[in-house]
Amino acid sequence: MNSLISFIIVLGVLVFVHEFGHFLFAKLFGVRVLKFSLGFGNRVVSRKWGETEYLISAFPLGGYVKMYGETQGEGDVPLAEQPHSFSHKPVWQRFGIVAGGPVFNLLFAVVLFFGMFFFAGLPEPMDTTVIGKVGPASAAEKAGIKPGDKVLRINGREIVSWEQVSNSIRESGGREVEVLVEREGEQLTIKAVPAMDKIKNLFGEEVGERYMLGITRMDGVTYKEATLVEALKAAFVQTWNLIYLTIMGIVKIIERVIPASELGGPIRIAELAGQQMEAGWLNLLYFMGLLSVNLGILNLLPIPVLDGGHLVFLTIEGLRRRPLSNWTMEASQKVGIFLLAALMVFVFYNDILRLVQRWLGT
Repeated sequence: MNSLISFIIVLGVLVFVHEFGHFLFAKLFGVRVLKFSLGFGNRVVSRKWGETEYLISAFPLGGYVKMYGETQGEGDVPLAEQPHSFSHKPVWQRFGIVAGGPVFNLLFAVVLFFGMFFFAGLPEPMDTTVIGKVGPASAAEKAGIKPGDKVLRINGREIVSWEQVSNSIRESGGREVEVLVEREGEQLTIKAVPAMDKIKNLFGEEVGERYMLGITRMDGVTYKEATLVEALKAAFVQTWNLIYLTIMGIVKIIERVIPASELGGPIRIAELAGQQMEAGWLNLLYFMGLLSVNLGILNLLPIPVLDGGHLVFLTIEGLRRRPLSNWTMEASQKVGIFLLAALMVFVFYNDILRLVQRWLGT
């Protein structure tokens, strides 16, 4: 139930922000908006204000903004109504309306992170020498080092930061090191031999090797008070970093560095949302910001049906000074629908397979 509630909150907010971006730019350029819907399919709740009908529809995975003249041919729109028709607007205005959704998702991430950093402070990793994890079959495990041990000295040298721990092990050259640790109030001297191991980046790629014991520090974060300017700058930096990681993640999936089995769908998102809510509202807000960036970038992919595909069509129209043929547009849309349907089936398969493996304990 917690996962379901978190999923509804997160997805509902992100879909609203995305569709509001389209809606706002359409209004800005004088396009008549006929419907603003959260969800697809049959209407559950609806109300009309002015010229727009606002709906909550049955199928919650998405939403849409229906604009006047969006799918009609030029001859179908009366001359008096053409100033309110989407298809009769200049290419640059239609481009702005289509791009408004993804852009609002990216800006929403900035707003979320700004609020977090300004009110909660800027997160900084705790510089502790307490060991959080010990790798299985690692040099540290073989020597008897355990999670929770606090490193005090290495080869008689006092250790006050994790950087000193890493440097001391790396500079050992594979020779035995003497590690003084504190465990449950007692001090123990443990001798271990660092082993040459591979260094991997965030995507699991090998980027080098060095001597390691196979230990990682205990996770911990402190929050430093930030001014308005510092919080805003950090919000833009955080959003940019997530944009870069999202794009690189897509590239690594295409290069098969990240296995396709890692892709998750709605069930996985619901699980993660529930976990983040249990961890606290800050975690949930960060997760929402991360998803907002992902939604914005994925919608900009040049796939027909997605906003990115429409932007490609509009760019071609702007260069050619005339739109693509109806046949080309319809064929592209069918290809896009097929690709999205295949992707949805695949991520649902991954989600269900993970659940089954968990139930079977594999």
